[in-house]
Amino acid sequence: MFRQAPRLLRATVVAAALLCAVTGAMAQPAPANDGMPSSPMPLAILQGLDKITARIYTLEVAIGQTVGFGTLKVTPRVCRKRPPEYPPESAAYLDIVEERPGETPVQRFSGWMFASSPALNPLEHPVYDVWVIDCRPQRAPGR
Repeated sequence: MFRQAPRLLRATVVAAALLCAVTGAMAQPAPANDGMPSSPMPLAILQGLDKITARIYTLEVAIGQTVGFGTLKVTPRVCRKRPPEYPPESAAYLDIVEERPGETPVQRFSGWMFASSPALNPLEHPVYDVWVIDCRPQRAPGR
């Protein structure tokens, strides 16, 4: 029995690792496929917080365009919004790269962010926070 213990332990560790990998992959959010309709929108409304100055900035960014926020470059790839007759939700797929002068750009975030749950999939950065506010069909008048 004691001679089989290392083999049993190894099999248990492998099974636990596979279980973690499978449940981790299943835990990723799947926007726009939750059984409720959503429509793609051409404009993402984001907010950014500069933690040093405590200032909040609102960013209106067209899909596929890149906007600078401090040392970050934020590019929304997709922005989807549910129709008004469903529970409110806006979700955007964002690519966020940090570009510091004289350094190689570093990918800081790539994934879905949800307006109703900003802490679900946040940007992890010591100086900046970025979150989704809304998705709109066009720019507001006067902008």
